[in-house]
Amino acid sequence: MNKELFKKEMDIEDSSVTSRRKFLKQIACGSLLSIGGSGVASAAVRNVIYPAKHGQSHPQPIKHNIKSSHTAVSHGHARLHGHSQGRIHSHPIDPKIISRHASLSSGNYYTPSHKTLFLEHEHTGDSLKLTYFEQGRYVHGALEEINFLMRDYHTDDVHPIDTALLDQLFDLNEILGINKPIHIVSGYRSPFTNAQLRRNTPGVAEHSFHMQGRAIDIRIEGVQARTIKDAALSMAQGGVGFYPYNNFVHLDTGDIRTW
Repeated sequence: MNKELFKKEMDIEDSSVTSRRKFLKQIACGSLLSIGGSGVASAAVRNVIYPAKHGQSHPQPIKHNIKSSHTAVSHGHARLHGHSQGRIHSHPIDPKIISRHASLSSGNYYTPSHKTLFLEHEHTGDSLKLTYFEQGRYVHGALEEINFLMRDYHTDDVHPIDTALLDQLFDLNEILGINKPIHIVSGYRSPFTNAQLRRNTPGVAEHSFHMQGRAIDIRIEGVQARTIKDAALSMAQGGVGFYPYNNFVHLDTGDIRTW
């Protein structure tokens, strides 16, 4: 009897140790900062850049580091209407957003069998609803269609879009619980277009993440920009810019920061 009791106690202790190790592994993999389909199970396919064609280059794999502030202006939108990059979020996030995020985050080892996006470009009128991730892999043809949809509509230049950015959009949809198209205000920008914007528009960074296919500006019909911002901040997956005067939210796959 004493041996059986001792064995049972050792099993319980081993289980506790295993549980703690899993928890520490989650932290190491960053899964506590991700939701829905971007947990440990999908870590191997996160931050993949679709291979460039025709000699186009693409950035190195992205590292998501938590930083409270930046001493220099980061990529993306620099300053606009008093919102600077690196500023700590100072307004409380909608409790409903926090609740939904917590619910989705509870399944850290769960990866959806497929991920679908419903996108519509405000300037071209192009729209698509397609599955870009299926059975643990990104769908080649779907990525090409998304790359074209998010092209620089000024020059028609096409650039690979960071799949981590697509996953952010998918996670955002999951948190908001919507089935509406995400309206693209700005996707990829060629160096030429970005330079033109810098001359005519305040707050456009010289080395914008838009030029790397790592940023997007969005609106969602019937959803307040502040609500979209709160949901994006709760994901803690990259940069989040809030532009209430222009009614859009900026997302990128750079360091975790907000302005």
